[in-house]
Amino acid sequence: VVRNKVRRRLRALMGGHMESLPQGSLLVVRANPRAATARQSDLAAELDLVINTLLRRQVGALNR
Repeated sequence: VVRNKVRRRLRALMGGHMESLPQGSLLVVRANPRAATARQSDLAAELDLVINTLLRRQVGALNR
């Protein structure tokens, strides 16, 4: 039950990021046990950080 709640929360947060990912991208999000008790705002901030880092790395790799 808790795992499904975390999954739903992360899926909802990912909805806002799908357009920023390159078409055809595959992304796996793995939540650690702390995600079950984390505030929604904390999950959103962490997800934003990770996705922005990935996008910056991709741009850097394309510019090489």
